[in-house]
Amino acid sequence: MATERSLSLSIRLTQVMPLWRLAFRPLFLFGVLFSLLAMLAWGGFWHGTLLIEPVGGMLWWHQHEMLFGFVAAIVSGFLLTAVQNWTGQPSIKGWPLLGLVAVWLVGRLLLAFPDALGSPAPWLIALVDLAFLPLVALVMARLVIRVKQWRNLIFLPVLSLLVIANALMHWGLNRADGELVRQGAYLAVLLFGMLMVILGGRVIPFFTSLRLKRQKPAPLPALERLAISSVAALIGIELLAVVGLALPGVVVAVVALTAGVANFWRLARWEGWRTWGEPLLWGLHGSYGFVALGFILFGFAALGLLPASLGIHALTVGGMGTMILAMISRVSLGHTGRPIETLPGIGLALGLMLAAAVSRALIPALLPQVTHWMLSLSILLWCLAYAVFVMLYTKPLLTARVDGKDG
Repeated sequence: MATERSLSLSIRLTQVMPLWRLAFRPLFLFGVLFSLLAMLAWGGFWHGTLLIEPVGGMLWWHQHEMLFGFVAAIVSGFLLTAVQNWTGQPSIKGWPLLGLVAVWLVGRLLLAFPDALGSPAPWLIALVDLAFLPLVALVMARLVIRVKQWRNLIFLPVLSLLVIANALMHWGLNRADGELVRQGAYLAVLLFGMLMVILGGRVIPFFTSLRLKRQKPAPLPALERLAISSVAALIGIELLAVVGLALPGVVVAVVALTAGVANFWRLARWEGWRTWGEPLLWGLHGSYGFVALGFILFGFAALGLLPASLGIHALTVGGMGTMILAMISRVSLGHTGRPIETLPGIGLALGLMLAAAVSRALIPALLPQVTHWMLSLSILLWCLAYAVFVMLYTKPLLTARVDGKDG
């Protein structure tokens, strides 16, 4: 009886507020809005204005929140929506979805405004923040295991390791151990990089062949294994460093450069040069290019040739930021019953994101003396790009599907 009543209340909530019909709706919208606010706060700090006094200070907060506030929200929204398609089972919605989003939101508020919320104990803040991804993994595991779709269990170890990376950042902060914080952040970046390599390898060639009405290039098994296993090896190397078993820089460099070259080769086979008339496609190809470039820059950094931050920002701004914008622009149309087409302004927004990546990761490598201005420019371009998404997609995400279906 209680279960039936709960189900009835969830159905009633989704009828009144379509926002809670599927996870992509609130997590895409709130995640993007959060990224805009977080970037504005970071830009203010960079220019000498402290808009907030977050847990850990602005540097720790910026690193942590762009990964575990913004990217984690978007990835979770995508996975919790995609798992419904993969398994044929209804995913989380209604009141349970509202509760999940509330956990994410409370984590953001506690980290950004600890003093205004009564200065809760650090362990309590960390516990709330750490709770979100295990809940996401639990929902996914239940659906995947129910239909014995073992192939998609690959996402669960990645989500579990992301929880460890998040815990490392909190633990490093608590111990005032900057190296531990860095290791946690790098581990998170590499794990999200792995998700981009796996998901990108599934959807980019498929979407491209569908749009171009061409046969999808047959994957080369050896290349596919190399592209994924080399990134997995980088993650393993970072885990070894966490436990005090750091490998020589030349070993890290060889693995990272292998990951970069293998994924560039993989990307070249997807015929991205044929997609220049379709921003939702060239945005995906461009973002994957920055993923591969990020691994190469990471390798150069391991040899002491470049600052590690350049590779990290190639992966985060160029890879994650651009791929997220391209993917959510597409998913938000398809899952609200609208034609999948590039809305006016999205091509510009994707171009701005790629320009932000060039400004943050490439120009400083060539002209270190302009790094300060390039960082400011990248913040501005990010905000403009995602503001376009908010203007175009807020209404579709808040309203019912145009075809009258659920979701």
